[in-house]
Amino acid sequence: MKESSDNNWISFSDIMTVLMVIFLFISISYMMQVKKEQTQRDEIFEEFKATKAELYNELNTVFKDDFQKWDVQLDKDLSIKFTNPDVLFQSGKTNIRPYFSEILNKFLPKYFDIILQKKYQDKISEIRVEGHTDNVPAPQYDRDPYIANTLLSQERSAEVIKHFREMEYFKNLSTNQIRLIEYLLTANGLSYGRTVDDNGNLTINSNQPINNQKSRRVEFRIITTSDKLIDKVLKELEK
Repeated sequence: MKESSDNNWISFSDIMTVLMVIFLFISISYMMQVKKEQTQRDEIFEEFKATKAELYNELNTVFKDDFQKWDVQLDKDLSIKFTNPDVLFQSGKTNIRPYFSEILNKFLPKYFDIILQKKYQDKISEIRVEGHTDNVPAPQYDRDPYIANTLLSQERSAEVIKHFREMEYFKNLSTNQIRLIEYLLTANGLSYGRTVDDNGNLTINSNQPINNQKSRRVEFRIITTSDKLIDKVLKELEK
């Protein structure tokens, strides 16, 4: 009886040992997977910072003198804001003013020469032309004021894209370059959701009065592929 009891104990000990080994392998495998995912996240964030920094530095180098002359602001988020009163839209209007037309003729070729470089082809996912309005309801649209101004701001961004497509620079691009631009370029009407104050800061953050003139604007914004990857990572972290 004692020998049988010892054998049973040995068998139980063996089972526990096997289970512990299995658990150890599972733990090691899990830790390796976590480390791999963390490494991938770190690489994404490093690529994100490097791509944004490279694009910002190149835009700043190419346009430094022009932006100062045109009263244009380049932000670290790769948005380009035109703040000169002579280029901003008139209230309720979508037509591009003469001085803005002159600036676009000089700005757009240099801008897209940067974007169309081979080194950025897998780094840029979208080029947004964002139209904005003041908080005065657009009179030509008989509907909810916000929706009316959404349509107005959409038309403003579309007018800029239309102007670009009518330029000789655009017409001289290759078929593949035009296809890429048409894939990347989007017109975004943001209504009066992002009005700015006298200093050009978003009023939702500054809590300052709206500067209607400065709010009637168009901005260019580069969205990198890393932006979307980071959004994906953040959503996974939230699960």
